[in-house]
Amino acid sequence: MQLWKEHAHSVIERLESQEITAEELTISCFDRIEAVEPKVKAYISLYKEDSLKEAKKIDNKRKKGEKLGPLAGIPLSLKANISVNGYNNNCGSHILEGYIAPFDAFVVKKLIREAGAIFIGHLNMDEFAMGSSTESSYFGNTHNPWDLAKVPGGSSGGSAAAMAADEGIMTLGSDTGGSIRCPASYTGTVGIKPTYGRNSRYGIVAYSNSLEQVGPLAKCVKDSSLMLQIMAGYDDMDSTSANLPVDSYSEMLEGGIDDLTIGIPKEFMTDGIDPEIINTVKSNISSLEKMGAQIQEISLPNLKYALPTYYIIAMSEASSNLARYDGLRYGYRTKNKEKIKEIQTRFKAAKIPISQTAAEFMVTRMEGFGSEVKRRIILGTYALSAGYADQYYVRAQKVRTLIKNDFISALKKCDILMGPTMPNTAFSIGTKTNNPMEMYMEDILTVPINLAAVPSISINGGFDTNNMPIGIQFIGKYFDEKTILKTAYTLEQKLQLFKRKPQL
Repeated sequence: MQLWKEHAHSVIERLESQEITAEELTISCFDRIEAVEPKVKAYISLYKEDSLKEAKKIDNKRKKGEKLGPLAGIPLSLKANISVNGYNNNCGSHILEGYIAPFDAFVVKKLIREAGAIFIGHLNMDEFAMGSSTESSYFGNTHNPWDLAKVPGGSSGGSAAAMAADEGIMTLGSDTGGSIRCPASYTGTVGIKPTYGRNSRYGIVAYSNSLEQVGPLAKCVKDSSLMLQIMAGYDDMDSTSANLPVDSYSEMLEGGIDDLTIGIPKEFMTDGIDPEIINTVKSNISSLEKMGAQIQEISLPNLKYALPTYYIIAMSEASSNLARYDGLRYGYRTKNKEKIKEIQTRFKAAKIPISQTAAEFMVTRMEGFGSEVKRRIILGTYALSAGYADQYYVRAQKVRTLIKNDFISALKKCDILMGPTMPNTAFSIGTKTNNPMEMYMEDILTVPINLAAVPSISINGGFDTNNMPIGIQFIGKYFDEKTILKTAYTLEQKLQLFKRKPQL
């Protein structure tokens, strides 16, 4: 049985009726992974033996009629920055290779320990979630299942590629500036970045605390809604999580959108966006209008400042967060005595005192971090340094408020906003790695949402002439995930594009 093709919401019914077993479903997923993983390279780690043991336990409980969680028996894979007690959590980095997480992330507690999903493996990602292509991972590139010569997006590229290639049933990613929605767009999958505070960040290895959120990457909107309603909620271990009720999103998808006003930011439809993408967005706007939605053009005037604002804030917070990786407490520690001696000699020649420990610390970070991470640490440290913090970081926070106010103002006039997720479809591997500015420009339509802290979902809105997916994103009001999910579901059901699969 090719159970790996299934969607979570449909396979749950088959498991509950005992038409199939969790063991059969898990074996089927691993069979699929073994068949296509050499091409896709979505996973860093796989735990087949542990997964099958857990599947058998769930099957035995189900046979006995014991009460089980709503996701009992569903294979779930996680981005490699999400902590699972007893398993390696390396964030796609050499510096955390071999680090074993001593606790569960809040979302792991909710989805696996309580809801009963089966953890099958950690997925590849840009190192410490810094990237838009999954090319900065220490463990190599992940490939886009629609065209293996192209990137799957990032930083949650492994999660999206796994869903596009049917290498599992459900996955999680994290989104700091588009890291869920970018790969969802590039791979034709569904990715949602919840409102900041909608769920807990506890157990997610920090990149930029004020921007990032964990969220589902799935095969369809209904699966995303099901996952989100289970993983959302307040956590007293995370002071940024909101103590607010969580809607039953998966039960609120039907009913149409004839009472909805959708705003189209004119800044999202400019000359810098691929014309094929703009035409696809316009076609989908027309479809939504025919289904009863009211369309209104709006403006986000400060959007032009979003990219530099985002990168100043994100890099500044990253430089602070990554200071803890010193090789002394956990993770990689250099054994390169020659390099340590070379550092000491250079400092001595400059008449600057340096201890053995400090030299080891420097070499560990030089060897343990990749070039993109080091670039962001250096830039972030500079932006926070004495004499520059007011000029860069403080000013960026003020501009962030202006951008946030633009979204608040626009969402007073409209129920949701709509536009393309990315300015281009997926690009070829290696074409932008030597041009950081060109790579950063890929985030131009996603980072404003993180700065504003509002929710956003990306779904497949069509294909370009090269048969590559084109992402459409819907942006909602604070904690109004139900409206963007409902709109995305309505359009998804109209288009039926989630049924199209890449030929591997």
